[in-house]
Amino acid sequence: MNFIKTFLAGLLAFFVGMCLVVVFWIAVIAGLMGSMEKSVSVPAKAILKIDLAEGISDAPVSDPMAGFDPATLRFSHSLSLMEALRALEAAADDERIQGIYLRLNGGGGVGGAAVMEELREAIAAFRESGKFVVSYNETYSQGAYYLASAADKIYMQPEGGMDWVGMSSQLMFYKGLLDKLDLKVEVFRPTVCRYKSAVEPYILTRMSDENRRQMQELVDSMWATLSGDVCEARGIDPAEMKRLTDNLQVVLPEDALAHGFVDGLVYEDQMDDIFVELGAEKESDDYAFVTLGDYASQVTVPLRGIDAGSVAVVYADGEIVDGEGSGKIYGNTLARTLREQREDDKVKAVVVRVNSPGGSALASDIIWREMELLRAEKPVVVSMGSYAASGGYYISCPADVVLADRLTLTGSIGVFGMYLYTPDALKNKLGITLDGVKSNASADMGTMAPLTPAQRASIMRGVDKVYETFTGKVAAGRNLPVERVLEIAGGRVWSGTEAKRIGLIDDFGGLKAAVAVAADKAGLGDDYRVVEAVDEPSGMAAFFASLDARVRAAFARPELDGVMEEYAAVKEALSQRGVVMYCPYRVGLE
Repeated sequence: MNFIKTFLAGLLAFFVGMCLVVVFWIAVIAGLMGSMEKSVSVPAKAILKIDLAEGISDAPVSDPMAGFDPATLRFSHSLSLMEALRALEAAADDERIQGIYLRLNGGGGVGGAAVMEELREAIAAFRESGKFVVSYNETYSQGAYYLASAADKIYMQPEGGMDWVGMSSQLMFYKGLLDKLDLKVEVFRPTVCRYKSAVEPYILTRMSDENRRQMQELVDSMWATLSGDVCEARGIDPAEMKRLTDNLQVVLPEDALAHGFVDGLVYEDQMDDIFVELGAEKESDDYAFVTLGDYASQVTVPLRGIDAGSVAVVYADGEIVDGEGSGKIYGNTLARTLREQREDDKVKAVVVRVNSPGGSALASDIIWREMELLRAEKPVVVSMGSYAASGGYYISCPADVVLADRLTLTGSIGVFGMYLYTPDALKNKLGITLDGVKSNASADMGTMAPLTPAQRASIMRGVDKVYETFTGKVAAGRNLPVERVLEIAGGRVWSGTEAKRIGLIDDFGGLKAAVAVAADKAGLGDDYRVVEAVDEPSGMAAFFASLDARVRAAFARPELDGVMEEYAAVKEALSQRGVVMYCPYRVGLE
């Protein structure tokens, strides 16, 4: 009888579970169907609306579940920077588009400071067509206002506000926590890499003098670019800008209006009057808006010649790791993609879009080799995104031309190794002890006992060798004396503005500029097409893995919120193996 009860209970649980799974997938499919792109038609008298609801990423999103929200079981669309730039370029020549309405209240955001800079430049280029660009929002973050400053007119809600306080970079240090947990971190870095500060949070309780100096100069340089652009656009004296920012004089709407940051304080319904002043025409009885995402889906890239050659755009986006895979920069995967472009006769030039803090030294070198082989046969141009540092710079330096935005974080030419010793923590905190046997003196290196002097020396030899290789390849790739490279290396990070001054990049420019340079070097004239080499994961395994990750994040994020990003950064840093070319800093615009 007990067996029958147990069997029936198990059977019931099985069927209930199956029903719940079916209901879940019906909901997911319904959400997917409800979120699928509708057939969009652009009205004859349309206004292009940029609200950032879609989000704009540096590289195309290949995640099959990107944009899926487990809480609502719906999908949101995301644009790549290339899609956004193409759409804005097409809109300037499209007779149906009267102008742009910047309504920057969406939650999608922009993927990095350099992406924001390139988007702003594209909006400014759109204005040259003679069409209007107008911005309205209740509140402006610094990043949103920077973007809005490209508009002809800027408006704000009368009770809104502005976050205009300057730029900062804050670090969290974990040494005190590690000490409490009896976890010991040992660091290996060349003595000349005094600016290679990725390891500092684990061995110090505050910034070193060198790190403080470089980060201060970095935020000063980036803020000078950002505030300088705003000063130029709004006719504000730089000295007055500094005074206003230091004294928080543009936080309230009336102050922003008085000091020329905005052109008027109005409610959103009053924007209809503004559109009348700008000469916009209504479609039927109202103004017709088309979002940037919807418009981008309608933009087709003309093939400028039947036999046109191609400029291939290859994306190196994320942390550099060993092996093959997707979602990060896997050394062997990216090397294969570069090799495919080299072997494709239709591809006449290649743009490599690098947006990476670096990572594995070995994977970086594998990619570097393919960059060298590619450059020997075809023009190669690197377009740096928001950051191309450490290993990200290592894979960039072989290119014929290196372009970056002024807000790009780059350099960090340095290496390190980091070892986390855990036996004391296991014993003292959890009561777990380790024991074992070994065939040779260092067979259990790093697991059973602290490192010996011989083991430390061996690790340090490897670190020094990689640093020598790194600086040598930068010298060769950038045509600089090794002595000069050593002066600007040492792990120091630079803004794009400073990188041009010291020779780490050739010029300022974004993704579109890089494509134009590549086409010119290949002698293609105007007769070429642009193709994006994107590896998209396929199969149910990729689908379920992505879904699992998003469900986990959906449950964890409400509880941890901002700590999630810090946790991910620590996890990423401590997961590094071997000698590492890695820069953890990202100075962005909120």
